Amino acid sequence: TDNGSCYKSRLFTQTLAAAGITHKRTRPYRPQTNGKVERFNRTLLDEWAYLRPYTSNTERTTAPADFLHTYNHHRCHTALDGQPPITRVNNPAGQYT
Repeated sequence: TDNGSCYKSRLFTQTLAAAGITHKRTRPYRPQTNGKVERFNRTLLDEWAYLRPYTSNTERTTAPADFLHTYNHHRCHTALDGQPPITRVNNPAGQYT
């Protein structure tokens, strides 16, 4: 997380500890650190969450699997010279030789 006061409360720390989560903070005054995750969150909103109206919560919660497959295997990324992220993985799951 960033270093916002909402992430420094005892309750937040206890909740993470109870779930076995290690809390890692970004460096102060380094917005670049969160840039990629912020962009991914925006992409999620634009291309999954609010892409179309869903008729139920179940329908919405099953939709990310299709979105993630498209995002990782078919969607061109400018940072990768127009290639999908899967092209950068050395040994994708199920592809070991």
